[in-house]
Amino acid sequence: MRTGSGIGIGEGIAIGTIRVVRRSTLPTERRNVTDTQEELARFAKAQETAIAQLAQLSEKAMQEGSEENAAILEIHGMMLADEDYCDAITASITGEQVNAEYAVAVTGEAFAQRFAAMDDAYMQARATDIRDISDRLIACLSPEQAVQPQWDAPAILCADTLSPSETAALDSKHVLALVTAHGSAGSHTAILARNRGIPAILGVGEAFFSVMEDGQPAIVNAQTGECILHPDAQTLARTEQEREAQREKSARLDKLRGMENITKDGRKIDIFANIGSAGSIGEVLRHDAGGIGLFRSEFLYLEHSDYPSEETQFQVYKQVLERMNGRKVIIRTLDLGADKQCAYCNLPKEENPALGIRGIRLCLHRPALFRTQLRALYRASVHGRLGIMFPMIANVWELEEILAICAEVRAALKGEGIPICESTELGIMIETPAAALISGTLAPMVDFFSVGTNDLSQYTLACDRQNPEIARFFDEHHEAVLQLIAMAAQQAHRHGKWIGICGELAADVSLTETFLRMGIDELSVAPSAVLHLRETIRSLDLSQARA
Repeated sequence: MRTGSGIGIGEGIAIGTIRVVRRSTLPTERRNVTDTQEELARFAKAQETAIAQLAQLSEKAMQEGSEENAAILEIHGMMLADEDYCDAITASITGEQVNAEYAVAVTGEAFAQRFAAMDDAYMQARATDIRDISDRLIACLSPEQAVQPQWDAPAILCADTLSPSETAALDSKHVLALVTAHGSAGSHTAILARNRGIPAILGVGEAFFSVMEDGQPAIVNAQTGECILHPDAQTLARTEQEREAQREKSARLDKLRGMENITKDGRKIDIFANIGSAGSIGEVLRHDAGGIGLFRSEFLYLEHSDYPSEETQFQVYKQVLERMNGRKVIIRTLDLGADKQCAYCNLPKEENPALGIRGIRLCLHRPALFRTQLRALYRASVHGRLGIMFPMIANVWELEEILAICAEVRAALKGEGIPICESTELGIMIETPAAALISGTLAPMVDFFSVGTNDLSQYTLACDRQNPEIARFFDEHHEAVLQLIAMAAQQAHRHGKWIGICGELAADVSLTETFLRMGIDELSVAPSAVLHLRETIRSLDLSQARA
């Protein structure tokens, strides 16, 4: 029996035999060519074929009810048509007089390394996407030499890596689980596996992957991130019991769909969902969330190679509001900076980026950027029930400037004859100790608060939440953090405003009763956590003294 560990994706447990995916090397050797026009024509035809293939995969994902997976594949199609990427390939073919396969391979790797070198984990994960679309292009250039792995029997599939498009093409009925030597939690491969309900463990390492062979019996526990080869009878029996318990839990939670989030003594709580793209709305609705408590609009910027236009943003926000069909949608204005760096923003290199130009500070630094997003948001407001939320507030003057800009944008739109919703709620995130301490002054100026516990904990404890070396010092349950949340809740209610929590702690059921007793009105969590949180809330009786 041998155990390997990696990043667990999902909560499933799989028991079965291993099938190791081995793919042939695509032809990328350099060849000098005399007819560069012919190579450019080959490239154009391969690009057209690759985009069509991705469109088919996207359509398949839509038919399966996974809008987020479809959106990821659409992004890959957009990347294949990206002007910078295509121009670089064209320049390589014509300038160096080389074959298209070589030009694509060299360009793809150069772009991938550029992403991998970025500070932001999200952008680093895009390196895999670049390599994926480049491999697809090369396969389309040489279809006779491109051998696709065959995944047609129930098995635990193991590979060095799996690309997003390979993951999307899997038949989930025949795939028990995925195990890869490399990969990250923020990759599109991870998102696709999670959304398709396929348990996965990414990044078990080359050493463990090297001992995997076809036909080996194995266990994959995505919840613990463990893969066990040749499990003994005792381990197998224990895992069977865990899997059965997991199935029973899933069936129990399914019965809560459509039920109210109400405590035994009659207190109703809103449970909303946190998402980063319009493609995740299917997950929000599938898990029965009451609305969207945090739409991370910065991912719209991170997924583009240049600033998304007002029209582009409007169409996305409109789609989200219409799909939610009257349920509340709270969109956070762009929260770039710190751990979310956007290359084309050209943010200055900072000693302490978490304390620098990020969130609302960037928006106030670049008001034209801010106004473009606000115009798109207010234009979309007539298509649903919108709330706009501003991150990283620490001063009253910041909020005064924000509200003045909002008023200017509303007046300009009305002057242009563009309809807007006058009742659009405006709120702020409580994620700095300063905001919590002056919450009594801020509350009359807005319609709601939403506590971002990740950053609130980081700033309260002076502890970098991205640094694994000091993980034991980062305690989100710290009394100081909880006191600041309680203070903000008290001031919100004192001024007749509602308050929610949208950070990681919102899904921590060990704190649910604490939050409800503080007066928290709304909890916004990952879609998959909605029903578990509902079960916890329905089990509480706040009229009883706390044990």
